[in-house]
Amino acid sequence: MPGKVPDTTCHMSISLDGFVAGPDQSREDPLGKRGRELHGWHIGDPRANDADKVANEWLMRPRGAYVMGRNMFGPIRGGWDEEWTGWWGPEPPYHAPVFVLTHHAHDPIQMEGGTTFYFVTGGFDAAYAAACRAAGDKGVDIAGGASTVRQALIAGVIDELTLDITPVLLGSGERLFDGVEFFGFEPAEVLHSPLTTHIRYRRVR
Repeated sequence: MPGKVPDTTCHMSISLDGFVAGPDQSREDPLGKRGRELHGWHIGDPRANDADKVANEWLMRPRGAYVMGRNMFGPIRGGWDEEWTGWWGPEPPYHAPVFVLTHHAHDPIQMEGGTTFYFVTGGFDAAYAAACRAAGDKGVDIAGGASTVRQALIAGVIDELTLDITPVLLGSGERLFDGVEFFGFEPAEVLHSPLTTHIRYRRVR
C-alpha cells in the first residue's frame, strides 16, 4: 500500500451501545431498523443547535475520494441483478470518486456533480490505495459502513475519526468496534447538543 494521504477522515453516528446502523437494512430502512434515530442531529430534528451545524460542516467538507462498503451503497446482495445507482438520487453528495468494496464486479457508474462509483473486488487495501491515488492531496474519507470502517481502523489508516454519540440504545445492528483491538486516538474537540455529543478524535502520533 502506498503512503497515506495527508489526512484520512471518517465520520460516523453511533449509539451508546456501539451500533452505527440498525438490523435488517432494506429499501424502506436504508440505515436498518431504528437507524435514523442516530441521525436526527443533521436530518431535521428541530432540537438541533449550532454544535450540530458545525458537526454537519465537518461531515460535508469536500474530500478528494471516498471508500465505502457495498451495504452502504445499496440493499442489493449477491450478484448485480438489477439497476442500482445508490441511495442519493442523480447527484450524490460526494462530488468525487467513490470506491465501493464488493465481491461482484461492476462497471463504473458516473453520476451528476462529479461523483463516479468505482467497484473494487480486491479488498479494502486495494480500494484505499485507489482512493489515495485519486485524491491526491485532497484527502480520503472512509464513508462507511461499519465493516469498512473496522477494516480501516485495523489497517491504521484513519487520521481523524469523528463520532456523533447519540443517547440511544439500538440493541442490535452493525457494531463499529467489534474486532478492533487498539483505538489509538485522543479527543481534539468536543461539541454538545440535546441530540448528540460530537467528538472529533485525532490519531496519537
